[in-house]
Amino acid sequence: MTITKKEIAEIFNVSQRTIERLVQENVLIPESATRGKPQKFEVHESVKRYTSYLHDKGAAGQKDAETQRMEKERLTADLRYKEGRATITELEAQELQGKMHRSEDVAAFTEDLVYTIRGMMLALPGRLAIDAAAMTDPAEVSAFIRGEVYAILEELSRFEYDPEKYAERVRERRNWSGSSNDEEEG
Repeated sequence: MTITKKEIAEIFNVSQRTIERLVQENVLIPESATRGKPQKFEVHESVKRYTSYLHDKGAAGQKDAETQRMEKERLTADLRYKEGRATITELEAQELQGKMHRSEDVAAFTEDLVYTIRGMMLALPGRLAIDAAAMTDPAEVSAFIRGEVYAILEELSRFEYDPEKYAERVRERRNWSGSSNDEEEG
């Protein structure tokens, strides 16, 4: 059974111009027409070709959607990566300016302070033994020991943060020399 361009346009719910475009794209193939007579299309074959065309077009659209989804995921991952790099760079700048310290540096300096305190405490009995042994009054021995403990505490209270020591540790960790000029940093 054959039908006209107008009838097939109505079946497909498209304009006659769209049918002409589909003919130019070889989606629809009219039967050979004679001069002066309108083009005719075989219904079964035209419906089959048009539905195949729509299916292929839909699959291409799905591929486009998949491509767009993958591109969006790639851009999102790229953005997260760049944000992470920016954060790292900002933290490194703060570290180099002495505004932020790495936990391992703080731990190392805290450990150094603990060993200093430990050394002072272990030296205390040796420093006190001879003088305390010469004393006979327990109150005098107690006051003497208290005075030495206060001396250690006073010495520890003078401990201060030294930004140069942290800067030196940063340079050491980054394998920079003792001076930090721009040539060595870049």
